[in-house]
Amino acid sequence: MTLDHSIGGAISPKSVVASGRGLVFAQNMMYRHSVTVYSSDGALVKTLSDSVRLSDFGVSGHPGVSKGAPVEAAFAPDGKHAYVSNYSMYGSGFGPEGSDTCTPSSAQAAGVSPSYVYRINVATLTIDKVYKVGMVPKYVAVTPDAKRLLVTDWCSWDLRIIDLASGRTTASTTMGAYPRGIAVTPDSKRAYVAVMGSSHLAVVDLGSGRIVRTIEVGSAPRHVVISPDGTKVYTTLNGGNQIVKVDTVTGATARVSTGVQPRSMAIAPDGRSLYVVNYQSNTVTKVRTRDMKVLQTVATGVHPIGISFDPSTNDVWVAVYTGAILVFKDR
Repeated sequence: MTLDHSIGGAISPKSVVASGRGLVFAQNMMYRHSVTVYSSDGALVKTLSDSVRLSDFGVSGHPGVSKGAPVEAAFAPDGKHAYVSNYSMYGSGFGPEGSDTCTPSSAQAAGVSPSYVYRINVATLTIDKVYKVGMVPKYVAVTPDAKRLLVTDWCSWDLRIIDLASGRTTASTTMGAYPRGIAVTPDSKRAYVAVMGSSHLAVVDLGSGRIVRTIEVGSAPRHVVISPDGTKVYTTLNGGNQIVKVDTVTGATARVSTGVQPRSMAIAPDGRSLYVVNYQSNTVTKVRTRDMKVLQTVATGVHPIGISFDPSTNDVWVAVYTGAILVFKDR
């Protein structure tokens, strides 16, 4: 990996996600109340405000303008829509901002409100639909068959399954403390969910919404990616300072240390390489998946937290929470 260029401006990116079709979205939380959209060459295309009139979408009880706090994004398989989670909502009818330390009962007692996921029309770069979710939603994923939207609600302690045809929640599955990362199998039948307040991944049958298995991996699993053929899943251990590879058929595991507090991770389309940001080490690491060997570690600046591989360019985009996006070439 070689740093090609960096992007600054009015950003505090929590995550960065490439569409694979020429655009990259950065989610800037409540610090900027925006999603910044870039072309794959790094040019700013649009700064999209998180302000909406929920009444325009048939939502009552929140008159006037409401704001969100964009956390993560996921693109539909056809690239026509992006789905963005909001850590909290602000405006009439909403309670106080959520907290990273919570239980469902404590959050409810504090008055924390359910939040919303926005759907963004990629052609027009406008918010065209909203979905009510739980308290403090974090990660979002769209199943490869484009039928379901999956959302982890941090303070509701659940995985929410939304039918995209109807817009209705079909299941809300209790995960335990602090569900976050989601990876979906290529056949769209199961999801692997990182339960960050635990030492395991939960395997969820998406037809029934039930947890069918748990996989012990280590302290505070945060992010999950899956190999193109679905035979391996990889998770970062925010508490264990490692990446763990799990064979989904045999259950065999392998692991490697990459830095302090590895957070988000990306996998190359061919499945041969992983890229992980190490939040407290201020680095990004490339790992070969075949033998879990560290191939390269590069400095990033303070608190890298989001990462995405852009298959349209083979570039690696890194979101640095303190106000920058770094674009690396890896050819």
